[in-house]
Amino acid sequence: MQQLIDYRRDQELALIGLCHAPVNALGHELRQALASACELAASDPAVRAIVLHGRQLPFSAGADIGEFGTPLTWQAPALPQLLVDLARIDKPLIAAIGGVALGGGLELALACSQRIASADARLGLPEVRLGLLPGAGGTQRLPRLIGVAAALQMMLDGQPVDARQARDMGLVDRLVEPGADLVAEACRFARELLAGPAPARPKQGPLDEPSSDFFAAQEAQLTARKPGQLAPQLVLATVRAASELPLAQGLAREQALFRQALESPQATALRHQFFAEREALKIPGIDATTPLRPIRKVAVIGAGTMGGGIAMNFVNAGIPVTLLEVKPEALDRGLAQIRKNYEISLKRGKLSPAQLEQRMALLAGTLDYADLADADLVIEAVFENLAIKQTVFRTLDEVCKPGAILASNTSTLDVDQIAAVTRRPQDVVGLHFFSPANVMRLLEVVRGEATAPDVLATTLQIARRIGKLPVVSRVCFGFIGNRMLEPYAREAHRLVLEGASPAQVDRVLTGLGLAMGVFAMYDLAGIDIGYLVREAMRDQLAHDPSYFRLADELCARGWHGQKSGRGFYRYEGRERLEDAEVVEIAERLAAELGIQQRSISDQEIHDRCLFMLINEGLQLLDEGIALRSGDVDLVWINGYGFPAWRGGPLHYAEQLGLAEVLAGIEQYRDRLGAYGALWLQPAPLLQRLVAAGKTRIEIC
Repeated sequence: MQQLIDYRRDQELALIGLCHAPVNALGHELRQALASACELAASDPAVRAIVLHGRQLPFSAGADIGEFGTPLTWQAPALPQLLVDLARIDKPLIAAIGGVALGGGLELALACSQRIASADARLGLPEVRLGLLPGAGGTQRLPRLIGVAAALQMMLDGQPVDARQARDMGLVDRLVEPGADLVAEACRFARELLAGPAPARPKQGPLDEPSSDFFAAQEAQLTARKPGQLAPQLVLATVRAASELPLAQGLAREQALFRQALESPQATALRHQFFAEREALKIPGIDATTPLRPIRKVAVIGAGTMGGGIAMNFVNAGIPVTLLEVKPEALDRGLAQIRKNYEISLKRGKLSPAQLEQRMALLAGTLDYADLADADLVIEAVFENLAIKQTVFRTLDEVCKPGAILASNTSTLDVDQIAAVTRRPQDVVGLHFFSPANVMRLLEVVRGEATAPDVLATTLQIARRIGKLPVVSRVCFGFIGNRMLEPYAREAHRLVLEGASPAQVDRVLTGLGLAMGVFAMYDLAGIDIGYLVREAMRDQLAHDPSYFRLADELCARGWHGQKSGRGFYRYEGRERLEDAEVVEIAERLAAELGIQQRSISDQEIHDRCLFMLINEGLQLLDEGIALRSGDVDLVWINGYGFPAWRGGPLHYAEQLGLAEVLAGIEQYRDRLGAYGALWLQPAPLLQRLVAAGKTRIEIC
C-alpha cells in the first residue's frame, strides 16, 4: 500500500510530507493520513512548529475530482472541516509550496499560518473552470489575506499566478529560488518565527470594505460577460459573504453555495469535459510501449495566415521550423507577419525582446523543397484543393528523408487520397489546426487507413508538446468538426429562407452560450470559403436547390463577410449591424424556390440547429469516425465555441433527453414535407439508444 504521508521530526519541528503521487490530490485517504499526522504534531509538546510540503512531489494540485458527486467528497475528514481543524492548531503551521498549490491545495496552504514557496511555483483557485467555487475556505480566507478585489479576480479568472506575483499580492510570505532546498528553507523560516516575538498565527487586519456599488458592478459585468453561467455568480456571492460576515458564518455560507454548484448540471458538464480530455489520449493500438519518432526539426509548406500560425506553435516550443513558399514576396510577407504577431505579444508584456529574437532565430524561410530534406515532420498548409495538395505530397515523397512524418492541414479533404500519391502512406496523417493556429487549442489528428501507430503516437505527443488538445478522427468529409458543422449551418440557412432573420438565428445560438452564431461565424471565416467547398460538391447537392442558396447569392455579389464589409451583416469597422437587404434577398429567393415564409419561433431555431448537430455527432460515432462521445464534445467546445458549461453537443443531448431529441427530429421531419424527408432523418444510433431505453450515449 502506498505511503501517503512522510512524518519526520527535526528537533522542535514536525515535517509532514505529502506523498500521494502524482500530484498530491487531496482524496479521502490522503485527507485521513494528513489529519492523523497533524493531530500527532499538534499534540506533541516537543513539536513547536509544523512544516507541510510535497515529499518529492508538487505541494498539491487540489481535490480528487473523481470523488466529486460521490459520498467520499463529504466522508470525514471532509476537506472543509479538516482545514478548519488545521487552522485551529496553536503552533506555526508553514506551507512549503513547490510545484503547484491549486484549488484545495491552495486552500490547504491558506489554512496554514505562513506560506513559503519556490519562486517557480504556481498558485491558483481554478474551481470556476469546473463550474464550482472554492469550497474549503478559499472564498473566505483569500480575501482576508490579499483583499476582496484581488481575491475575487483570482477566483473568477481561475488562472494560476506565479509565486513572485503571489508574494507581491501578500499570498506568499517568502520566496526560495528554484534549485534551493525548499524544506530546509522552510525549517529556517519556522525557527525564525519561533525565535521572534510574533504569535503562532499572525492576526489578520480587518477585511477591506469595497465601495457600496462594488458588488453590484461586478454582478452586472458577470451577467454581460458570462451570461447563464452559475459558478461565477456563486463565487461573487461567497466573496460578498466574506466582506459582510464573520469567518465562521462565511465558511457556512461558502459550504451551502459550493453544494449548490456541485449539484448543478453545469458542474456535471464541466467535469465531463475534464475527463473527456484525458480519455481523448487513449487510442486503441497505442500505448506507452508504442515507439515515438524524434521530432527535432519541422517544416511548414505555405506562409499564409494558417501556415504562419502553425509555424509559431513549434517555434514557441523551441523547435526549429523551415517555412516554404513558392514566391519570394509571399515568403517575405509571411515572415513579416510572424514577426508582427510576436511584436504584438511584446507590447502586451507577454514576450521580452530577447525572447522575440530567439523565436525568430528558430525560423528559416526557403523557396526550395530540397531544404526540407532533413525535416522530421512536414506540415502542408496550402489551398484547400485536393489536386494541389496531391502535387505537394508527390514532391514531399521525393525530397523528404525516410521516416519523416508527412501531415496535411486539410479541413475537409480525404487524407487517404492524399496519402495514396506517395510511396509511404504509413507516414501520412492529417493535422487539422484551427484558425488562428497559434491561438486555438484544438488539433484534429486524422488517422488515415494506412497511418502507422508510431506516426499517430508521435503526433499526439508533439501536439501536447506545443500546447494543443489532440482529438483523433478517422477519415470522412470534414472529419468530426466540419462534418457536424454542415447540417447545423444548413438548418440555419434554411430557417432564414423560411422566415427567420440571420440576427434571430444567431441570437438564439449565442443565448444558448455559443461564442458566435452561424452567420457571424460565416462572415468571420469568409462566405467565399464555404462557397468554394460547395463548388466541389455541386453534383451531390442538385437534389436541393435551396441548399445554402442565400450564401451563394451573397458570394456572387462579392459580399464575403467582414473582409469585404458586408455579408450576412453590414460592418462599420468591427461593429456588426443587421442588414435589411439580406432579409429582402432571402424573401425573394424563398418565393423563387416556392418556400412559404412564416414566423419562426426561437424554439424551432434551437431544435433544428442543435438537434441536427447532435444527430450528426451520433452518426460519426456509429460510423467509427469518432471514438467516443467525449471526443465529439471536445471538438465542438474547443474548435467551434460550444459552451463548455453545457458539456458539448452530445452531453447536452443527454441533458435534454435522447428520447426528446429523437421525437423533435421526427416531428420536424414530418412537418417540413419533402425538405424534412430529405434532410431530417434520425441517426440509427439515436433510434437504437431510445428503443433500448438508454439515457447515456454509448455504441449499441
